[in-house]
Amino acid sequence: MGKKNSYSAGLTELLSQRLNGLEEQGLYRTRRIMASPQGVQVEVDGNRVINFCSNDYLGLANHPAVLTAFKRGAEQYGVGSGSAHLLCGHSAAHHALEEELAAFTGRTRALLFSTGYMANIGAITALLGRGGTVFEDRLNHASLLDGGLASGARFKRYAHADTSHLQTLLVQATGDRLIVTDGVFSMDGDFAPLPELSALAREQGAWLMVDDAHGLGVLGERGGGLLEHFRLNQTEVPVLMGTLGKAFGSFGAFVAGSEDLVETLIQTARTYLYTTALPPAIAEAARASLKIVITETWRRERLQALVAQFKTGAGQLGLPLLPSDSAIQPVFMGDSQTAVDISTALLKAGFWVSAIRPPTVPKGGARLRVSFSALHEQEHVERLLAALAQALKPA
Repeated sequence: MGKKNSYSAGLTELLSQRLNGLEEQGLYRTRRIMASPQGVQVEVDGNRVINFCSNDYLGLANHPAVLTAFKRGAEQYGVGSGSAHLLCGHSAAHHALEEELAAFTGRTRALLFSTGYMANIGAITALLGRGGTVFEDRLNHASLLDGGLASGARFKRYAHADTSHLQTLLVQATGDRLIVTDGVFSMDGDFAPLPELSALAREQGAWLMVDDAHGLGVLGERGGGLLEHFRLNQTEVPVLMGTLGKAFGSFGAFVAGSEDLVETLIQTARTYLYTTALPPAIAEAARASLKIVITETWRRERLQALVAQFKTGAGQLGLPLLPSDSAIQPVFMGDSQTAVDISTALLKAGFWVSAIRPPTVPKGGARLRVSFSALHEQEHVERLLAALAQALKPA
């Protein structure tokens, strides 16, 4: 018993030291508690603030039509799905959403996953194994990197958006080869060079997978994302992953592509086979939000106008913006503690803006991640710019 207690005490001390180290480096993370629906104006930790850190880009998370669809779905199907899709968890709502997502993305089929993380890991590990090689952008989302590592394939990272470096790596590789990239990079807001990546993949006989979590719904005339923006089709980008919890305001994710791709994932993707399906009511909510994404083009237009307003104002104030044309506008800080301090000052001024620090971004790359919603007002942007300018003034 004494040895067990000693081991437990030693483990507790070690964990405490690690946590203290994170705090000393400005890397300790805390959760803030929301007591209101997701939206532009929210109640967080008991205070009303303007929210500039959500991925609810089109303002659909609390949309009346989406809420109504969710409630009706719960009344029809209940709350839980009961099991995995291949047991008894695949409902008519799931199936209809998959067909509608396939049509929306211009692909043969789409397959629902419970989260974007699971979709990425499931797709990559189903497509590649030992003997193959996965090539990943250095700034890819953690789920893409984890999928590549979990696949057992040779793992190669190329310099961010550097197709020349990627080409050098590709020509040295043998076996199956999969290029994996974010579409819109979630912490930088910039676009992957998809036309060049697609051309290189076809030239080298490799496959291309794009995670367009932050582009779908936001970019393109119909909200088709970065692929619509660049006018790329299923042949040019064979594997597309999208999420439903960002611009769609719902939850879950999907992979879209050919008949053979989707059937392969159904048969072999472990994160699809061995997990409970999304609640059908969530699928019904996503179906409602998909209709709004397609038809209410004003949301994208307004979002673009707000981003342009912010960039113009930030330029006039000399704020250190990173280059981005998306709804994600990073303000570079460099030092982690500085980012935390500025974020805290903004919160006190009534604006919720997240401080992003390593390992989410590279060391020395801490920043404020300002993200926009179609429901923000011009006044909100003006006030945020003024608060940023005040918070960044030398002491």
